[in-house]
Amino acid sequence: MNKFRIITMYFVLVILTIALLFGASAVSRRLDDSVEKNHLRFTGEIKNAPVLVTFTTVALGSFRGIIADLLWLRAEALKEKQNYFEMVQLARWITDLQPTFSGATAYLAWNMAYNISVTCSSHTERWRWVNEGIRLIRDLALEYNPEDPILYKDLAWIFQHKLGNVLDDANLLYKNRLAIELTDITGVAEPSWKELAAAPASEAEFMKKFPEDGAVWKVIKENGFKDFDALYNDFRSRKPAALPSVLNGKLGAPLLKEMTTFFRAELLRRRLKLDPDVIVEINEKYGTLDWRVPESQAIYWATMGLKRTPGNKDISLSRLITQSLYESFRAGRILMINDKDFNNIVVAPNIALVDAVYNTYSEVHKVYDGGAEYSTFRSAKINFIKEAIGILYNFGKFTKAKEYYELLMKEEPHRKREELEAFVAAQWAEDVRDAGVKKASEVISGLIFKSIYYLIYNDSDAALANERLARYIYAKYSADIGSMERMKLPSYNQMKRVVVEQCMKTLPPQMVLVLKAKISAEQAEKQIDSMLKKVPGTPGATERKK
Repeated sequence: MNKFRIITMYFVLVILTIALLFGASAVSRRLDDSVEKNHLRFTGEIKNAPVLVTFTTVALGSFRGIIADLLWLRAEALKEKQNYFEMVQLARWITDLQPTFSGATAYLAWNMAYNISVTCSSHTERWRWVNEGIRLIRDLALEYNPEDPILYKDLAWIFQHKLGNVLDDANLLYKNRLAIELTDITGVAEPSWKELAAAPASEAEFMKKFPEDGAVWKVIKENGFKDFDALYNDFRSRKPAALPSVLNGKLGAPLLKEMTTFFRAELLRRRLKLDPDVIVEINEKYGTLDWRVPESQAIYWATMGLKRTPGNKDISLSRLITQSLYESFRAGRILMINDKDFNNIVVAPNIALVDAVYNTYSEVHKVYDGGAEYSTFRSAKINFIKEAIGILYNFGKFTKAKEYYELLMKEEPHRKREELEAFVAAQWAEDVRDAGVKKASEVISGLIFKSIYYLIYNDSDAALANERLARYIYAKYSADIGSMERMKLPSYNQMKRVVVEQCMKTLPPQMVLVLKAKISAEQAEKQIDSMLKKVPGTPGATERKK
């Protein structure tokens, strides 16, 4: 082949390649226009992506798919060899190369949170992989696809099922870690969400309120912080997060509190991607949630998914909300966490949510099932009512328990009417027979609470009866089910101490004084009994060995 023919052939190939590229570009633009015109999810624009990702998607064009496929093959090979550490970086690269392919990200996140995590014997290592799965969706995929309801659903599911449930042996560590992480950000277990929501919504708003050349920043810079990033990084490095102590007294208490509130809100947005405004909205709709429990964050992400769903209607997302609300009512209030070895946690029902759960079930039953007599939402609602009666009764809310018993009679008019106490006793018997850790915890805590309630009102017989029943259920549960690590309860004394401390915080001052007097008298009586047992000749005394 002579030189002229070779040059001609290359020239023709270059012209053909350029023509094909222009043709592909024209088709791509037509497809993008069509997608945008018909309001489909992907418009071709990648929002919120870093500059490197945006450049990569433009520069590589269609070759991104080929590279992503090669990375997929590499990831699967690593998975087969159980070489998981490189998979984190591969998952991030795949997400960056295909930022709008949410199905790929969801699969990778699920793989980390479920498949890879359970291969680790260390609970800490399991948490690492579960957390990586959460972060892949929450911190990356949703940044690129903020309008994709599927991603919100997958994220809510991990919180509700993987972290909130008891199926994983490491579930207690997950719950403790999540609670500690949120408390480190907010500073307290029950922050003022309205104050956090009222703070500036971004760094730009904060700097507008406190200009860099103003008096506030003059003080900050004089104490070693050259800019916003330096101060923010110092703030988030502390546990719990706090402004440096060197600023105490130099900015004044009101200003220091205002700035601390802003930095807490900003850290919440950046680290956990939680918007205080949405949290306030959810609290106002359902009642104040304890945002340290997984179910609260599941409700948050499912709510965000509904906001992004056409018509704000999706049965899977609504089911996630109702199930998470149900669990929040049953055991959605943390009384004690273990920040040392993370092997136990004490929770109690969030009784204030009872009406919100019932109303939400009624609403979704009407929306999705048309109020049909036979439906999954109606069955779930009736099961909730039955459980609510027992919980309300256990915690001394007798009037409310009776109100819900009447609701049950309306929902099931064929049911044989019996005394409320008899109905609750039957529920207790069933709970002891097949209790889960959450149910056992709520029943035992409720009985301890009732015992304290009767003790305050000088009904020692009723107090003793409830205490004995609580101990019986605890012992029965521990013998039958609680020996399994993931189903284990804290010690009975721990549970009782936590309930007593909670009563000290929530009961009226006069009742607290009575309770303290009763406890002091009880402790004194135990000390006297203990001393008498050591005195020879006293009934019940321990004989000395000769």
